[in-house]
Parts: sequence; C-alpha cells; structure tokens
Amino acid sequence: MTNLVARTTATAKELSADELRLGSRGLEWRLTPLRPRIVAVLGIGAYRTGFSRPGATVGPQDEGLGPSRLWLLPNTSGLNAHYQLADLVELFRALRAEVG
Repeated sequence: MTNLVARTTATAKELSADELRLGSRGLEWRLTPLRPRIVAVLGIGAYRTGFSRPGATVGPQDEGLGPSRLWLLPNTSGLNAHYQLADLVELFRALRAEVG
C-alpha cells in the first residue's frame, strides 16, 4: 500500500491536480520493476485527476499501470457517503475473485 502524494490531508480535495499527476508518475516508476499482476487504486476523484482519466469508472480499467492490470475502487473512508458497506464488499470481492 502506498499514497500518490506523501503528505497528510483531511480530504483528497486538499491535493492539487499537479501533485496527483506527479504522484501517479512516481507510482508507475516505483511499481514497474516489481511487476505486480494487479494494482488497485482507492479514490475515484484522485485517480481521475492523477492519471488524467476523467471518465474512469469503478472496477478494472482498460489501461494498465506499466505491466500491471489496474483496478479503481472507491475510497473506503467514512467521509465517502456515495458507497455503503454492502457496495464496498461487492467491489472488493470482485477484485479478490480476479486476484485468485
């Protein structure tokens, strides 16, 4: 587990688009030599901004991260009222099924 941006914030809205984009490039740089089969990113808004994919939806992504398959999942923070526990469980089960 890692962060796109290495500073503490109360919410992702405190991060600039430039910070998120720089963080996504750094993440790819760090993970490419490790060649994980799947990378899961938590946080829809941060992902859309950081990876310049404004139309991204939750679940497996068409684009990968280096050699890795990429999944997008909602942030599990209690501040995220868009996804309830049952929704999160279903999404994480789908990821687990792909991981095997």
